[in-house]
Amino acid sequence: MAKTVFFCNECGYESPKWLGKCPGCGAWNSFTEEKIKKEKNNNKYTVVTNTKPVKLNEITVGNETRFSTGIIELDRVLGGGGVVGSVNLVGGDPGIGKSTLLLQMCCMLDDKYSVLYCSAEESVSQIKMRADRITNGNSNIYLSSKTSVDLIIDDLKELKPQILVVDSIQTVYSPDLDSAPGTVSQIRQCTLDITRYAKENNITVFIVGHVTKDGTLAGPKVLEHMVDCVLQFEGERYSNYRIIRAVKNRFGSTNEIGVFEMTDKGLTEVGNPSSVFLEGRPKNTSGTVVVATMEGTRPLLAEIQALVTGSAFGTPRRMATGLDNNRVNLVLAVLEKKSGFNLSGSDTYVNITGGIRVPEPAADLGIALAVASNFKNSPIADDLVAFGEIGLTGEIRNVNFIEKRISEAAKLGFKKCIVPDCKNSGIIKVDGMEIIKVKNILEAFGVVF
Repeated sequence: MAKTVFFCNECGYESPKWLGKCPGCGAWNSFTEEKIKKEKNNNKYTVVTNTKPVKLNEITVGNETRFSTGIIELDRVLGGGGVVGSVNLVGGDPGIGKSTLLLQMCCMLDDKYSVLYCSAEESVSQIKMRADRITNGNSNIYLSSKTSVDLIIDDLKELKPQILVVDSIQTVYSPDLDSAPGTVSQIRQCTLDITRYAKENNITVFIVGHVTKDGTLAGPKVLEHMVDCVLQFEGERYSNYRIIRAVKNRFGSTNEIGVFEMTDKGLTEVGNPSSVFLEGRPKNTSGTVVVATMEGTRPLLAEIQALVTGSAFGTPRRMATGLDNNRVNLVLAVLEKKSGFNLSGSDTYVNITGGIRVPEPAADLGIALAVASNFKNSPIADDLVAFGEIGLTGEIRNVNFIEKRISEAAKLGFKKCIVPDCKNSGIIKVDGMEIIKVKNILEAFGVVF
């Protein structure tokens, strides 16, 4: 017998009546009405059944706990390759390349891995056409276009593959529920059923998830808690470059990124992203500087551009793209207090080119130099790179991986590098690179201008 319940679209909170504000997450007007059937089998919600507590030192791990996906950039983000028995959620905007990436991964896997690619959005002939366009590889790929989670699990029992791809979870439904596919209860139930079977049989699962208009994964927030790894696929609409990063990863770091270029042959790995992000950089122009940032263990060079112009209103505008807006405002306040720059009557725009985000404080010095360069209309040397965190008193504070950042800049032909004057920077030597150590922003300005 079906009963009517209300679910919060943000966190999955269940209520017998409609509520204006969710008690679980505090979201307003997020409850939707759904009809569900009473579950007869209570064990269906159990992830792993018939197991007894085991001592930690008595647990044995197989020799092959990880496997290579055949895509180096994807292996990097996953923490060194896919983990056997893990459940991975891949999200991103429509048309960004989620399905292409996973199909390309399936084709590039070693032939010893059997794959079930279940697409509820395309027919098997359409998948075949796309696979022929991308690459020829693994011959042990089974294609299916079923939408019932029970039928998908039946195929898993029959074929016994090592890897399962579900594209997408919003189009899969459970016959035990009366609600439509894509609702909170359906997404939660289908993910739970697939996760339960995968954990019991050591099947690696990749699930494609749609995103909402504000860029978050569609469905209940509990969906991200149920899986082991959440991958976010990003990219500008009018750019060929795509970035994949781990939002959550139980088996690796969440700081790594992978860079791809979308071509007519599928996604191509970008081995040296720094050269791509600096492509087309203007020469001998004020308001631009290159900073060395870190994404996990990978050093990246990015260009910061700043524009300072007179404001037509009483309150000047402060806009930052690819950077933390609060961090930019902090640097501007330090510039006004410690350097004497009168920015209170000027609009200030700061941008990271290439469509990437640089959240770390090491970009502070680059922001300050770019703003000062445009304010003074004085270009910064094209062969100079800078990085360092700025404190509220104007001091340049230490950052990690200084030698890696400098070495990456030297590879791309930069000759000078402004670094924080700290204990670690005193012993670093890189061939062909002049290392300039500064203690505060006034010393940095004295070097540049």
